[in-house]
Amino acid sequence: MKSSSLHPGEPAYAALAVHPSRWLLATRPAFLTLTLGGVVLGFAASGAAWQQGWPQALLALLLALLCHAAVNVINDVADHDNGSDAANVARQFPFTGGSRFIQNAVLSRHDMARLALGLFALVIAGGLLLVWLRGPWLLAIGFVGVVLGWGYSAPPLRLNSRGWGEVCVLLCFTLLPLGAQVLLTGSPSLPLLLAALPYGLLAAALLYINQFPDRDADALAGKRHWVVRLPPAQARWGYLLLTGTAALLLPAGVLAGQLPWPVWLLLPLWALSARAASTLWHNAAQPARLRPAIIQTIVAANLYPLAMALILFLYS
Repeated sequence: MKSSSLHPGEPAYAALAVHPSRWLLATRPAFLTLTLGGVVLGFAASGAAWQQGWPQALLALLLALLCHAAVNVINDVADHDNGSDAANVARQFPFTGGSRFIQNAVLSRHDMARLALGLFALVIAGGLLLVWLRGPWLLAIGFVGVVLGWGYSAPPLRLNSRGWGEVCVLLCFTLLPLGAQVLLTGSPSLPLLLAALPYGLLAAALLYINQFPDRDADALAGKRHWVVRLPPAQARWGYLLLTGTAALLLPAGVLAGQLPWPVWLLLPLWALSARAASTLWHNAAQPARLRPAIIQTIVAANLYPLAMALILFLYS
């Protein structure tokens, strides 16, 4: 059934119904840059190992992007099935409310499910090849990533609906750089873990703030994440907790001697998170006013891993 209330910029049946690009656009490729930054961070922490392992590194980067794309698509399928996306009139497209490909009849639910399964199959096949080449550490990290990526939204786990969504995102995005390092060096390192945790927390903060515009629709669909469980005046503290913890980890890593001193230069990035937190603080119950805060959160989460990667590459 075609949607009668398209928001500006949403995919339209008339424009995309027979266009080959619809399959790519359904994966929300513009948001895969967050994964790209995490993989680059892992490579940068691996020193000169990439010079010998660059073919496997390129394959790992492709598989990470495909996995993120698969998660985006299966999330659309799950939120179609539970009714959340269909009921979401307060969405801030393209940031919240899904891709709208099913709701606007650009692709069917069956098409999207097949696309998700195909992407996950490619990820698993390529991942097993890398495991055969590099060993069991990579198997453990890849297994956790795929299970949490699928189970974040899809049954039977439906982890986000049970209040575990932020933990899923934190784990997946923290493990992403570590997996890239394991691929190249054979084992993860404590300095990279300390560098990756803020990245995971910023990614979780992005999920968290995106849930405010979706709050009413998610509640109707039975998605009991923390933004639904708590009144807006209490839920807004969660964003401060996630971004504040991420900021504190940087000086802690430097003072512990695990991260190089130029990491201090990254703290001004949290001005973006602070501005977003201020906007959220005053407008938690008014999702239409949260668009600038969502964009600032996206920028912070994308800039951090790239800036940290540059520092680790130059000073490790």
